[in-house]
Amino acid sequence: MIKNYLKIAWRNLWKNKVFSAINIIGLALGLAAFLLIALSVLNELSYDRYNAKAARIYRVNDDIKFGGNLISTAVSPPPLASGLEATFPGIEKAVRFRQYGTAHIKKDNDIIEEKNITYCDPGVFEVFTLPMLAGDPSTALKEPNSVVITQSTAIKYFNSTKVLGKIFVFDKVNNYAVTGVIKDIPSQSHFKFDFFVSMPTLAESKDPTWLNTDFQTYVLLTDGADYRKIENKLQQFVNEHIGPQLQGTLHTSFDEFEKKGNYFRLSLMPLTKIHLESNRTNELGQNGNIEYVCIFSAVAFFILLIACVNFINLSTARSSNRAREVGVRKVLGSPRKYLIGQFLAESIILALVAGIVALLTAWIFLPLFNQMSAEELTVSPDFLTWLTPASLILILVIGALSGIYPAFFLSAFRPVDVLKGRIAAGLKGGGLRSFLVIFQFSISVFLIIGTLVVYNQLSYIQHKDLGYNRDHVLVIKNVSALDRQAKTFKQEIKQLTGVVNATLSGYTPTSGNYDSQTIFKSVTLDPKSGLLAQQWMVDEDYISTLAMRLTNGRNFSNQFPTDSSAVIVNETAANLLGYSNPINRQLYRPEDDYGKKIKAYHIIGVIRDFNFNSLRANITPLILKFESDNGALSVRVNSADIPGLLQRIRNKWSAFSPNQPFNYSFMVQDFDALYSSEQRVGKIALSFTLLAIIIACLGLFGLAAYAAEQRMKEICIRKVLGASISTIVRMLAIDFVKLVLVAIIIASPLAWLAMQKWLQGFAYRQNTQWWVLVAAGLGVTLITLITISFQSLKASLANPVKNLRND
Repeated sequence: MIKNYLKIAWRNLWKNKVFSAINIIGLALGLAAFLLIALSVLNELSYDRYNAKAARIYRVNDDIKFGGNLISTAVSPPPLASGLEATFPGIEKAVRFRQYGTAHIKKDNDIIEEKNITYCDPGVFEVFTLPMLAGDPSTALKEPNSVVITQSTAIKYFNSTKVLGKIFVFDKVNNYAVTGVIKDIPSQSHFKFDFFVSMPTLAESKDPTWLNTDFQTYVLLTDGADYRKIENKLQQFVNEHIGPQLQGTLHTSFDEFEKKGNYFRLSLMPLTKIHLESNRTNELGQNGNIEYVCIFSAVAFFILLIACVNFINLSTARSSNRAREVGVRKVLGSPRKYLIGQFLAESIILALVAGIVALLTAWIFLPLFNQMSAEELTVSPDFLTWLTPASLILILVIGALSGIYPAFFLSAFRPVDVLKGRIAAGLKGGGLRSFLVIFQFSISVFLIIGTLVVYNQLSYIQHKDLGYNRDHVLVIKNVSALDRQAKTFKQEIKQLTGVVNATLSGYTPTSGNYDSQTIFKSVTLDPKSGLLAQQWMVDEDYISTLAMRLTNGRNFSNQFPTDSSAVIVNETAANLLGYSNPINRQLYRPEDDYGKKIKAYHIIGVIRDFNFNSLRANITPLILKFESDNGALSVRVNSADIPGLLQRIRNKWSAFSPNQPFNYSFMVQDFDALYSSEQRVGKIALSFTLLAIIIACLGLFGLAAYAAEQRMKEICIRKVLGASISTIVRMLAIDFVKLVLVAIIIASPLAWLAMQKWLQGFAYRQNTQWWVLVAAGLGVTLITLITISFQSLKASLANPVKNLRND
């Protein structure tokens, strides 16, 4: 029986090659897209789960509100880890990380810049799963100036993993002995370090100050411990430790501090949620976004659904062609269950063929998908062990679900009605088919509107006046390696033809290298007068080089010795300080942990607000200080020969520091990197929107071909009676256009609401424009007309004599 099912199924599919091909291609494209997105989603959800104790690891987050400004960070005070271990029985271990940026390491005659460096506590190997290939994890980081490196780093520098006792020299002055080698950290980790330097190396690690927040702190809970109960007790713990230091520094109690609208709060975040649900300052790496994971999951599901809808549509549409076959079978005594089995077999065979094509398609396009999504997805043997059976089950389920309605619909025909020709054919009367066409194109319209809104917002970001000019600004990194020669290097660069100006500062609007500190209006450090603000060290050329604008006062100048204690504030800071005219007003900052040493500053200018965070966030208070910072040299250029100018700058660099790497970027590139996730979303959304439209159009093409076939005799009669080609084309097209118009009416408001919600994530945004909805509607209508025009024209040009001669 099964053999007979397969034989008849194959003959029928081969007989209707065009419709079979449409079904196979539609299902294959839908399945391939689903598999690629599913692979990406599973990869995002797997972050940090390689840790054997992942379910018990939490990071301590810090939320500080002071002076009307709120910052949410992933860092906490230096003594927090030891305090938590000593106070909470449910905390088995607490460890810290501390980052200091890049280091330059000598290898033979070359200097290599390394970015993935961290200082960490010796207990890091007890908390995280970092398998050690050489060395003792219990003692590897106990001594100062010891370092544990990854396997690839050991091979990179020494061509071997047997490197215990080898010495690294950081920045020409710091020597570190290798005490361990660990396996490379999996790519699905929210931190990716190559060098783990012992925390005892840092004198700062013993700092007892609770008002400083520079360390990432992680805790390992004991089995069965409830992190919520520990979290509920954190506030009292914070009060007990921070209170005395608040009293000593600000001369206020913690209760008074909070009554004035300020707070200092700690919370715990599960390790496995950090990558997708954390977007704080001082993260250890660039995280993902759970919102985009949900969006792509929905897109994958709907694309697959569109492919299944195509199958149902085409199968039910062609039901009348097989009605007589069903009638004859029933008259000859074939039971209904055999008919259902026959049609389900055809559906499953089709799905299996489509599944094979989909797997090959997904494998071929995986490198392109990786390029678009900036991921490194691979199909490993472990992945195949569950992907293969999962794909097979998915294909069988799709085949069964997609074919179940046609199977029961066809097998339910009454022989008398069939053989007398009473079965309705064509598009008319197909209520389910009409609903499915509307459903398909509603999804397509939704995706088109979403894609247009994303690109509209990206265009808005690219063209918004940010308060500074990022165009034609070259940023040379790690100028601090030049030490005392940094200012001389700057002056020589300024003399080059094509250089407009240059400024030395590690703080740029696109660097993300920011630090908030508190400054006060009163010398008594009254919390009421406090302001939590970014404080950047800049030189006298900073404002002019970046084309910023002063709204009041003047710029820094070397001609004024008192400018060593001068500051320039942005408009937001000036407003929060509450001065009608802040020029020459005094600000005070504690220079020690107990407020005994205070430095006074005077305001000499107010700078127009500029965006130094992502446009997702509002502009926060900023204070510019006239102090040296050789972290980077920003150079404004104006030259038609950028490559030639770059080479001259490189030559200058080599003359000052022959062995140091010349590392640079353009500020425009750094700015674009802030929105890399949105750009990836835009590219992926565009690609899968086009794919959804193609799949929907494949189904529409098949339906149009079938509708024309079913109405061929009607068309021929109309032509004999004098109907024009345009009349016939319009007659065939109008049924489909009506359905698409209904889809537009349904999808447009839903898409508008969804995209408005997405845009709420941006403090600065371009609201959804009316033309986006109109463009999406017109685009889909045009695509529909193009899709069905070929079949409509083909039917209208058919020879009436040829089609009517047998009637």
